[in-house]
Amino acid sequence: MSIDRTHDSRSELAALEAAVTSARAGFACMFSTSDEYETALITARRAEGRYGSWFDWQPMLLGGVACVLLGVFLIAF
Repeated sequence: MSIDRTHDSRSELAALEAAVTSARAGFACMFSTSDEYETALITARRAEGRYGSWFDWQPMLLGGVACVLLGVFLIAF
């Protein structure tokens, strides 16, 4: 009842080992810390233009607050 499975077993074992190696490589990370990852992520998003500039609307906000305060001051006195 001895069946010669050594050739098939070896090829299956080699395929399984290759799959394990491939799976482990998929979990590898190019960043050693979360700070490096976040820095790279923010840099990439800025390059895409996802983040607007703070200085684009800051003068409008300042002017609006000044107008509101001026209105409150004129109404109060």
